[in-house]
Amino acid sequence: MAIVGALAVAVCGCSTSPADGPTVLVQETRPTLPASARQPCAAPVPLPDRDLTESETARAWGADRAELRNCEGRRRAAVDAIEPQP
Repeated sequence: MAIVGALAVAVCGCSTSPADGPTVLVQETRPTLPASARQPCAAPVPLPDRDLTESETARAWGADRAELRNCEGRRRAAVDAIEPQP
């Protein structure tokens, strides 16, 4: 009988009311965009003031334009990831 009494006292100590849930604070923080990332990519370097061969022209033009597009795409994606435009 003493064991039943001890168990009754132990069980009464357990609460059946729901406990308060954990407090969770969700806060969005955005990194600061460096000023250098706001600067557009440099303009293409002007070609020398002389006649170029057709292959020199095609090679320089293609490389210059491809790099300019890639640079601007990366820069714009970085800015939009941090500060999306409305």
